[in-house]
Amino acid sequence: MSDVRYCERCSYLFLKFTLIIYATVFWLIGGFILAIGIYAEVERQRYKTLQGAFLAPAIILILLGVVMFIVSFIGVLASLRDNLSLLKVFLYMLTVCLILELLGGILALVFRNQTVELLNKNIRKGMVNYYDDLDFKNIMDFVQRKFKCCGSEEYMDWTVNMYHNCSAPGPLACGVPYTCCLEKPNEVANTLCGSGVLNKNRHELDQMIHVRGCTNAVFLWFMDNYKIMGGLLLGILLPQFIGVLFTWLYITRVEDAITDYGHYGQDLLDGGPKGPKQQGKLAKWCKCMPEID
Repeated sequence: MSDVRYCERCSYLFLKFTLIIYATVFWLIGGFILAIGIYAEVERQRYKTLQGAFLAPAIILILLGVVMFIVSFIGVLASLRDNLSLLKVFLYMLTVCLILELLGGILALVFRNQTVELLNKNIRKGMVNYYDDLDFKNIMDFVQRKFKCCGSEEYMDWTVNMYHNCSAPGPLACGVPYTCCLEKPNEVANTLCGSGVLNKNRHELDQMIHVRGCTNAVFLWFMDNYKIMGGLLLGILLPQFIGVLFTWLYITRVEDAITDYGHYGQDLLDGGPKGPKQQGKLAKWCKCMPEID
């Protein structure tokens, strides 16, 4: 009997402190992401850049940070206090987040054409305000350089921008940003290298700019680097699955303790039934559930 109780105590303590560490780590990460998002949004509002949740990385960071911060805080509090209600809320929230992510990925693959069209539509909205939204400009420039592409669906998408439209005055008219240009080694980048290309035939541009769109370029990169993408998805989903599993195991352990001992499991913390003694501050903090007569 003592061996069984010892194993129960070990499993209880292992699950408890593992869950506390797990939730605390993600709570801190969520707070860090939230702080970065708030700072980025303050800077964005300061320079009056584009208004649009899809196109504003700061808004996405804030939403992600808020969700992670709240869910993880519930997990920290629930695991510290052994509160069954909060533990179940934490479990359900983790499960819902995991299911939504899986469903989102599956739907994006099943409805690939619609997903691509949605991305193209929103990217073109960003291209309209390319020079006004520094966040979007930096992202678009990085993508065009990294994936050797231009525009959303193709290089002609840049006609939606008032500065690059052929009817606009100035040196940028009928052109594309210099990040669309082919990079030549040992040469200083010419910021006007894309001028006038929208007036030329596609076959004339092979030695001047990248003509393929960035959406397809990024999708092709994902397919070519499926091992990296698989590792990335595993890194995102596996910690959440582990959190769901450990929370479920901990809930069952606390429920077993209530059934066996008549209360939340203080005997498991203390190593078994003992005479009355003064509880320490840590024990009082960890204990939340009332004793059941």
